[in-house]
Amino acid sequence: MPEKGYVQVYTGNGKGKTTAAIGLAIRALGAGLKVCFLQFMKSKAYSEHNILPSISPDLTMLTFGKPYFIALEGDLSPDQLAELGDDVVLFAPGNPPADYIELVRQGVITAQKAITGGIYDLVVLDEIVVAQHFGLVGWEELLALIVGKPDNVELVLTGRYASSELVEKADLVTEMVEVKHYYNKGVSARPGFDC
Repeated sequence: MPEKGYVQVYTGNGKGKTTAAIGLAIRALGAGLKVCFLQFMKSKAYSEHNILPSISPDLTMLTFGKPYFIALEGDLSPDQLAELGDDVVLFAPGNPPADYIELVRQGVITAQKAITGGIYDLVVLDEIVVAQHFGLVGWEELLALIVGKPDNVELVLTGRYASSELVEKADLVTEMVEVKHYYNKGVSARPGFDC
């Protein structure tokens, strides 16, 4: 168990936020630490679910997402909407889908128990920053998770759109910057590399 745990945030529009969190989780497991990896805004369709749950009994991995994306009305171009088709649900600002709010609320309750329960050394809240951006979880709830963190627990939050409040509260913030991405040339997410 670490003597001092910090709050890390991986944010930005560039690729690699979840990948970095997975790498940190594997490193922690290799050091004999216990890890809880909670994914928000994602379903078990992502490739990491085919391997991570089986690599160590010291890893707990849960998801709190739906098999579709959500987006604010007006945020996606017509081309993006056409490409996503039925895989996206649009909502008006301030009015996210109620079923998604409830699912994320359950995830926040699970996160609070994982952070304060005395079992885990590292707790990863993957894509919770995006959940906050879309109004599925409030800043006060996120702040309560951070403030309630015992000194010996490392907490990692990932996702685009980190708020200035979150950046201020964190001990380490890494921004992934997109310089160039093959998505912009029409390449869809590739299993094993992007999803």
